[in-house]
Parts: sequence; structure tokens; C-alpha cells
Amino acid sequence: MGYQDKGQRTGTTLYSEVTDRIIAQLEAGTLPWVKPWDDGRAPLGLPRNGQSGRCYSGINILILWHTLFERRFRSQRWVTYRQAVAMGGNVRKGERGTTVCYADKFIPKRDESQAGGSGEEPRPIAFLKRFTVFNLDQCEGLGEDETSHPVTHNEAVIVSRAEALIEASGADIRIGGDEAYYAPAFDHIVVPPPEIYFEPINWYRTALHELGHWTGHPSRLDRLPKTSFGSPEYAREELVAEMSSAFLCAELGIMPTVRHADYLGAWLCVLREDSKAIFRAASQASKAADYLLNFLRPVEAAEQSMADERSVAA
Repeated sequence: MGYQDKGQRTGTTLYSEVTDRIIAQLEAGTLPWVKPWDDGRAPLGLPRNGQSGRCYSGINILILWHTLFERRFRSQRWVTYRQAVAMGGNVRKGERGTTVCYADKFIPKRDESQAGGSGEEPRPIAFLKRFTVFNLDQCEGLGEDETSHPVTHNEAVIVSRAEALIEASGADIRIGGDEAYYAPAFDHIVVPPPEIYFEPINWYRTALHELGHWTGHPSRLDRLPKTSFGSPEYAREELVAEMSSAFLCAELGIMPTVRHADYLGAWLCVLREDSKAIFRAASQASKAADYLLNFLRPVEAAEQSMADERSVAA
């Protein structure tokens, strides 16, 4: 399906604006999904809408993280101007918003009328719709954003959540050897034993990265390339797994780190050839992270329900 970018400004599409910026970051050796979360300002996690509480997804995560760190905001919550007003506040005068987007579809009137005469279904055209959001730090009258306070993550809690997700996924994870990989033909993951990792949390970072690949199996999100290691398609899959791991780690409270910087050159080639590649990869990465987080949500909901019952009984 072809894509159109409605609302082009001076001939520059949102695709090229975002892709050019990410290429510049990669050329400088900086991965946009690995940020300095330890600077003590923004809380670790995914960006959320300040009114609905829903997480932003896909390329919008990278766009909002970029603004978050470039402008040193303290909040991970964002609202449109109308939402700020509806919530009883306002956007401060002179504040500059951030453009995010979502994919939508439309059927040209000409195609609709032609299809009506032929009996065929008209083919929808996908396009990106832009809208502007503001960080809660740019607003007034909305009260204090409790999520803007830096959070000290307890490693025991983080590890417990990561282990709960891994167990709930039901993935076949085998411990051994000195290399981590996902074997699609056998649908199992191999991860070296925890004791070989200098930092214990790195075992979980590695396992979550391989789980990103695991989500691409035909029985799950059906995303894995049919080509072998070293191909452009394989590099794209590695990009998806790298970002899905970063999104997942951030949401679990694990500091995202660079796992496969050796793919940097291949990723640059992919992005230079196709300005839409990072949009597709970020979308697939977001779906992979959400697929995995869905294993954890019912577990944590059940734990919270039990805790509430104990509180009432006490």
C-alpha cells in the first residue's frame, strides 16, 4: 500500500525530516533509542498522553524521546493544546510544540466512484496525519505531574518484573554456551548463563532482545525475514529487535543500552535508501514490545488485586 504525507511543508516530508535526523545521530555514533536516562531529569519509561494515559507508539516514541532530552523536559506526558484546555489548564505563550503523527487511510473520491461502477472494492491509500503535542513542562494550570519526579528503581523489583514477563511468555529459553541468539527453525532462544555477565541486569537485557526476535515467528507477529545473516533484511530485523528491547526495557525500568552497535553501518545503509524504513521498524518494534508486555499485564493485575484484598482484610 502506498503512503502519502499530507501537509507537506516546503517540499520536506515528515518521513525525511525524522529519517535525516536519525541518520545524523547514527553517523555521530548515537542511537536515538538509547538516551541518558541517568541525568536525573526525566523518568525512565515510554511517553504517554497526559489526558488518556495511553502510551505513544512506533516512531512517536523516538520523536518524543528526542524532544524530551534535547529540551531537558522532566515529564513523560504530552497533550495537545485542546487537551490542555479541556483539563483546565493551558499551554504557556510562546511554547513550541512537537509534531507527532499517526497513520490513517482514505479513498479518493474518483476511485470510489469508479469502483462503484465496476463492483470492485476501492483501494484505500495510507497517509500520515500530523498533530502537535506539548510536554506538561510547557503547560500551566494542570497541577503537578507526579510522574516527572526522578524514580529510583529497585533492582530486585525490576528483576522480578522481567522474570515474570519471561516466564509468562512461555518462550523456550535455553541457558548455555557463550553466544545469545534466537533459532527460528527450532523456535527457541539460547542465552549464556547469568554468571558470565559483569552486570547481572545485562542477562535480562540480552534475554529481552532475543525475545524481540522471538515475537517475529510466523505463529506470533510473523515478521522474520526469509534471508540469512548479513542481508539488508536481516539488518532491518536486528533494528526492530534493538528498538523493541529499548522500548521494553524502558517500560520495565531497565536502562536501555547499546546491544548490537556492529550493525550501525548496515542500519545507515537501510535508512539512506528508504526514508520510510525507520517508521516501519519503529512500528514493528512497538508492536513487539507491546506483545511481550501483554504477558506481564494480567500477572501484575492479579498481584495488585491480591494486594488490595489483603489491604481490605487488614
